[in-house]
Amino acid sequence: MAEQVEETSVKAQSSTQTAGDAGWHQSRYNIFAPIPGKKTYAIVNLFTGSCAELSLAELYLLSIAEDLSVNHPILPRLERAGLVCKYDEVAFLESLTRSTCSMGKKISLVICPTLSCNFDCPYCFEHHGRGRMTQEVQDDVMRLAERMLKASGADEMHVTWFGGEPLLAHRIVASLSERLIALASEHGARYDASIFTNAYLLTQETADMLAASRISHAQITIDGIGSAHDRLRPFANGGPTFDRIVNNLRTVHIPFKVMLRQNVNAENAGTMDEVRAFVEELARESGNDIVYYPVTMVGSAAPERESKAPRVIEGSDAVELGITDLLRSFSGGQAFHCEAQSLGAVCIDDEGRLIKCWEGAANSELAFGTAHDWDPANPLATATDPDKLTMYLNSAVSAADEECRSCMWLPVCAGGCPQKALFDKRECVPYKDNPEACALALYQHLTSKR
Repeated sequence: MAEQVEETSVKAQSSTQTAGDAGWHQSRYNIFAPIPGKKTYAIVNLFTGSCAELSLAELYLLSIAEDLSVNHPILPRLERAGLVCKYDEVAFLESLTRSTCSMGKKISLVICPTLSCNFDCPYCFEHHGRGRMTQEVQDDVMRLAERMLKASGADEMHVTWFGGEPLLAHRIVASLSERLIALASEHGARYDASIFTNAYLLTQETADMLAASRISHAQITIDGIGSAHDRLRPFANGGPTFDRIVNNLRTVHIPFKVMLRQNVNAENAGTMDEVRAFVEELARESGNDIVYYPVTMVGSAAPERESKAPRVIEGSDAVELGITDLLRSFSGGQAFHCEAQSLGAVCIDDEGRLIKCWEGAANSELAFGTAHDWDPANPLATATDPDKLTMYLNSAVSAADEECRSCMWLPVCAGGCPQKALFDKRECVPYKDNPEACALALYQHLTSKR
């Protein structure tokens, strides 16, 4: 009899227990918008990357989820859609960030064989004019890569060739690539590489060399058609560059993917459709794997070029382009903004100095160590300036300030660019104040992928 009473009491308690009592609550990262032409709402969770279509009544039930009975039939559906949870999402993001920013199973090297450049782009963030990486520095790069592989036990090595213009030092790219590929194989790590190049020096010989160097994709920039490009990406002597680049892309057989980037700013935003169509036709004509890759430009020109740099996109145009950028990469919450916040990623300048962010590649004041001395197995003791290392790593702990931590966009931006947050000002996503437009675009994007 006592057991029956106890069982009845448990059932009664269960029937009156709310979802909030059991720890359930609406996710802080839900955004929603009415679906045009329907009486339902699109809802997207920025942390889980999931989405759902809810009626107005269901949306209301979500808003009072904590007050519903723990046995309410809508709770399992909301849970499957990632719209309710029973854990601290900010704490989870922070834990994920700490683990991701440590030495993982992948190491990434951004190598600048030279910081010299044959172009003089007004928005470039670098100071140019230095020489080539010496053989001694190349040997230091190899020893650093081996130390990183040993310390991490990584099964993947990715190398990004950067500059300056790396093809000005194409022999160094070829020589170091051969050695790095062999090193990765020796340690049982998969090797992959990419390159940022203006393609002015791209010939069949260099394209074949890059393919042999395991380049899987190249990022090449055209900022308009003809003179529109030449104004923004002139040769170092002021001459045109567009025709030479396009002729190289059209006539050279390129055995890897090319992302033809347009840095979109207030001057060339109106040409995006024209450039996209041009790129698609160029891909058809050449038979090369070339895709259009628009990127919204932000203000990052070197101080001596600021007066010449084009204005950045603002207002509704920035919102629209920002959402386009988001759709290209969205998959749910990200633990950190970029690899500058990971111990397993370094940028190596032409003199062997180590910098966390490639935007600082030409700024020796941002160097935290050297390829000759730094050992990731003992990262602080072997750094020449440990603060220049830890300030980037710590910027990733789910955003450095409380405003970021409380913002619903945190899973998307992870606190924004650490370089700007540390040395200029935090850069928020352009669609921050327009969650409805973002929710609708994400919902359409996610459902179309299904």
